[in-house]
Order: sequence, then structure tokens, then C-alpha cells
Amino acid sequence: MIARIVIYLILIIVLSDLYIDMHYFRKRYPIAWWQRLLWWLPSIGMVIYTCAMASIRDFAPNNLTWLNTYIFLLGLLVGPKAIFALISILGSIIRKYIIHTNRNWGHYLGILLACFAVGSFIYGLTYGVSNIQVKHVDLYFKDLPKSFDGYRIVHVSDLHLGTFNGWRSKILKAEMDSIEKQKANLICFTGDLQNIRPEEVEKMASLIRQPMKGTISVLGNHDYTEYIKGDAKEKAAEEARLIKAEEDILKWTLLRNQNTRITSPAKESVYVCGTENDGRPPFPNYSNYRKAIQGVEPNSFVIMLQHDPSAWKRSILPKTPAQLTLSGHTHGGQMQIFGWRPTSIRQQEDYGLYEQNGRYLYITAGLGGLVPFRLNMPNEIAVITLHVKK
Repeated sequence: MIARIVIYLILIIVLSDLYIDMHYFRKRYPIAWWQRLLWWLPSIGMVIYTCAMASIRDFAPNNLTWLNTYIFLLGLLVGPKAIFALISILGSIIRKYIIHTNRNWGHYLGILLACFAVGSFIYGLTYGVSNIQVKHVDLYFKDLPKSFDGYRIVHVSDLHLGTFNGWRSKILKAEMDSIEKQKANLICFTGDLQNIRPEEVEKMASLIRQPMKGTISVLGNHDYTEYIKGDAKEKAAEEARLIKAEEDILKWTLLRNQNTRITSPAKESVYVCGTENDGRPPFPNYSNYRKAIQGVEPNSFVIMLQHDPSAWKRSILPKTPAQLTLSGHTHGGQMQIFGWRPTSIRQQEDYGLYEQNGRYLYITAGLGGLVPFRLNMPNEIAVITLHVKK
């Protein structure tokens, strides 16, 4: 995880302190060399910590305390200084070339935004990551069988169970309580049950087994062995272990380019199809849509489960008859500022409900994340109620 961006992180750490040292501690408010050394010590420590994290064999350490501590220090020590330095530099440019004044208002705005960033960061790590939202969505279809009118689907995704170790286990318990209270006809899970290894699922299975009984699921990018550095034998064993945990311990129906039929007491049916992860690089693509819809009767109502929402326009709409697609993966960016989300940079469909020619995609914000941080994007349980359009 850190290895992918290690150069950028080191540059941000060093250049922010270099700017502050040169423009303030040497020119505006000169201080002794030993005081400047004390200022640099946290940054030196962060560079060493960054290199150590980048050298980890897997995508993330098995003990996420190391990663969480690193992220905490990054947000507390590095982020605010980087924000201040950037705003101060912009202020200097504006002062010199645009408004021609002796005062750089970027200094003051930079301090204000840096303080706001610290407050937001602490909020996101504590209250923000604990907040749970139950979102109700009503959808209307002309071709929905009449006996499924009012059918309630709880859609959840991206549990990332390894993140709920320690005090965060109470968040997972609250999420499970909320799921159980919905009294849904069906629970669908759209991938990323683990962070790195299936032992996370085995450890937390007792908390999620009963509330999510009868769940139909698919795999997400974190559920494969993409983030484990090992030989083919080790990776195959880890993947088999996760599948065993879902099917034998949790008693879920795991769809791997497969479908299952749900029949009402009135003998009408809908199909739930599930494809393996269909992502754009660097995320894996193991999907097979022809196999997933094999055996589905013509003119049937089809619900598609696919972890990565980028597959909706690229694959699902042209290759399948699915009227409703449920996805996760993006976590809604785990933050939202004035309606903007980081994930909206990569793709247009990144959170919420989308429609094209009467066919729908719903992307949930998920219930967890490798990084335990959320800002104005709470953990989400989506309750989707199907209706017959009259």
C-alpha cells in the first residue's frame, strides 16, 4: 500500500518542512540550529517510518496497528504542514504578482486550514468512523413479478473485517444490530469481506453469522490474493480458506460467475447473478458474464451483484439483461466535502443511485475500510425496496 506512493509521501514530508524552515526559521523568525533540529526530528522519524512501511512484504501489515499509527501520525504531523506550506506559497504568488501587497494572507489562511484539517482528521478517526446510516431506496420496475412487490433487499458491502479489531469491534456489533433490525427478505453482500487474509473473517465470524444469515455474496478485489506476496500454492490455499469461511462457517451463498433463483410462494421467480471482480487495472478482472447468466430464463427479472461499479457501463449493461446492479468498492470515497468525493475523480458512478433506460445501479458506501476514517460519508446499510411500476 505505502510502497506504491512512497516517493510522493517522502517528498511531501520533506518539502513541507523545508519550506517552513527556509521561509520562517531562517528568515522571518530566526531560531538556533538545535531548535531547528528539534523541529526536523518528527519529519526524520516519519521518513524512516515511511520506508519501513514501504518495505512490508504484503500490501499492508498483518497487525494493522502499525498502519493505523502511521496514518494517524501522517494526518497529525505531515498533513497540516503540507496544507500550510501550499497555501502560504499560493499566498506569496498572489501577493507578488496579482494584488501587490506587503502582507501574505496565505500565512493566516494556511494556519486556519491546517487547524481545520487536524480537527476533521481526528473527527473522522473517532466519531466519523463510528457513524452508521440506514439508507432507504425505493425502485419501480415494469417487469418485476407482482409477488415481489414490496420485496426488501439489504445491500451491504466492504466490511474489511480486519479493521474492526480492538475497540472498533463495537462498531461492527452496531452495524450487525442495524442489519438485523431491517427484517429484510434478502441480504446481498458485494465483496471485500477481508483486508488481506481470511483469518480476519474467521476471527469475526461469530459477530456476523446470525445477523447476516442467508446472505448472497460475491468477492471483491481484497478477497483474492492480490495483496499477498507469496507463491502460487500459498495464494491458492488462502483463497480456498476464504471461500470455506464464507460458505461453511458463515453459511453464505457465494456466487462466482453463477446465479441463483429465488421463488415466491406464488411460484414467481427472480434471479440473483454474481460475477467475480470486474475491475479496471490495477484491480483484477475474473468476471465471466456469459457463465453468470447461464440458465436464466428469457424476460426474467435479474439482480446483478458486482463489486466494482465501473463494470456497470463497461460490461453489465451491454452483456446482461440485469435490471438492478448492486456494487460497492468505492466506499463513497470515505469522505465528502460539498458534494465532492475523491472517488469521483476516477469514475462518474462512484456512490448512490444511477439509472439508464430503466436499469439501475446502486453503489453503497460500505460498512468498513482498510483505513478507519470517514468524514461526512458514514458507514451505510442500504435497504432497497422493489415495487411493481403501474
